Amino acid sequence: MATEKLSMAQALNRALRDSLTEDPSVYVFGEDVGPLGGVFRITDGLTAEFGEDRCFDTPLAESGIVGMAVGMAMNGMRPVVEMQFDAFAYPAFEQIVSHVAKTRNRTRGRVGLPIVIRVPFAGGIGGVEHHCDSSEAYYAHTPGLKVVTPATPEDAYHLLREAIASPDPVVFMEPKKLYWAKEEVDFDHPAPPAMGKAVIRREGTDATLIAYGPSVPTALEAAEAAAQEGRSLQVVDVRSPVPFDDETVCAAVRSTGRAVVIAEASGYASVASEIVARVTERCFHSLAAPVRRVTGFDIPFPPPKLERYQLPGVDRILDAVDDLQWEDQ
Repeated sequence: MATEKLSMAQALNRALRDSLTEDPSVYVFGEDVGPLGGVFRITDGLTAEFGEDRCFDTPLAESGIVGMAVGMAMNGMRPVVEMQFDAFAYPAFEQIVSHVAKTRNRTRGRVGLPIVIRVPFAGGIGGVEHHCDSSEAYYAHTPGLKVVTPATPEDAYHLLREAIASPDPVVFMEPKKLYWAKEEVDFDHPAPPAMGKAVIRREGTDATLIAYGPSVPTALEAAEAAAQEGRSLQVVDVRSPVPFDDETVCAAVRSTGRAVVIAEASGYASVASEIVARVTERCFHSLAAPVRRVTGFDIPFPPPKLERYQLPGVDRILDAVDDLQWEDQ
């Protein structure tokens, strides 16, 4: 099998390169994604290899970027656009909600929009305001959009390839702090589970930690720390907030009877809130304790020196686990 050790950034670059090579209808564009290769160098070398017609820079106008993608998709192309930073995408929000998400429904299925909107998101890099938002709830709340976030380089490669091939729009949220995490990536079959499927990253019997994107490595660290104290924690990587894999997540929770949901975004009206609700509704009679959440606080993202207090960490996760009514066991 063709296996290479790559960072997530390199895996994403490889996914874009392979899609551009195999499908002439794929186009990559956004702010500084051309000769510079993007702020995080995800598109490094693509303009040199495929030319400025296939990978190109745009004006600093996110609504224009997505609006152009809508027109291109309507005319048989598969645009892949980069929003550069999470909070930079907000000027494009009207285009995403009013047109990207609704066109297939509006045309009674006659017109699909195979658009991928790449959004580097979340914290962990010491960024300033407008550079560390966790904006997934806005997109997850919008019918017509798929929302995907990888936690490993291998998932980054395969999920982005699948997103580009999708007949419908995908908001592809890339955890910035994981861009430089490395692992072996298998480019041959069998590929990881498809979009819309959660995976078990660590087996455990005492409680289930449910996480996605940037919070998955933190959940795994917490599970390792708990193991040193004699407690066995299972870790589920959601991978795809929309569509959500109720079957895998709920089976995992039923097997342990306890659950903690972990996410960097603010807790109120969040993806984490929805996961708690779904698990509680479907697993109520299997739960030994209420489902807990460990999330960011309900405040604007703080300055870099305070970031470590905002982001869920191992200690906060273990505190939540300790609060799962173990005396009833």
